[in-house]
Amino acid sequence: MSVANLSAEEALARLREGNQRFVADLSNNTTETGHHRRMALLAGQNPFAIIMGCSDSRVPAELIFDQGLGALFVIRVAGNIVAPSQIGSIEFAATQYGTRLVVIMGHTQCGAVNATINELRNHAQSPSSHQRSIVERIAPAVATLMETPLRDDHEALMRHAVRANIRMATTHARHGSEILESLIASRQLLVVGAEYSLETGVVEFFDMPPL
Repeated sequence: MSVANLSAEEALARLREGNQRFVADLSNNTTETGHHRRMALLAGQNPFAIIMGCSDSRVPAELIFDQGLGALFVIRVAGNIVAPSQIGSIEFAATQYGTRLVVIMGHTQCGAVNATINELRNHAQSPSSHQRSIVERIAPAVATLMETPLRDDHEALMRHAVRANIRMATTHARHGSEILESLIASRQLLVVGAEYSLETGVVEFFDMPPL
């Protein structure tokens, strides 16, 4: 079966297998990044998964999932927020390439989430309107947690806030446009949430509708 014909379930399995290789330090994708692979992709691309992740330099999706050139359609933005431009990018890959899996991936120790917590706690503002626009998208996921006892335990608050932000972003992706909602309703697209652990290298998929 070609990569282009992978179902969402098969694409998810391929990502899990790649991450297992990455964690075990068994990655070997030299044939997927060399000259012949680059030449083969000149005719076009058929990514089997869309990864909407954070810009953090420690979280490169291609390496984490042990994939070569042309395998993943990667969208990265600080805090893995889902704004209109990200929705448009997801729509593009899903409609142009028939990619059937979207993974919204956050990570532990996320700087954007931490900045949001600090702003809410200190009633401060980001140094620019551009950075503030990121914080404002993360804030709703964090604000409710700040009203619980978690506010007194920063480490625990961070863990829960990262997950809450991923869940919120996943919801935004699922309901961000009529195009995506239609693809999801017809079971042509699956959107799942995931968290990458900086400490272990493991990606945990945790916000998943029934397959």
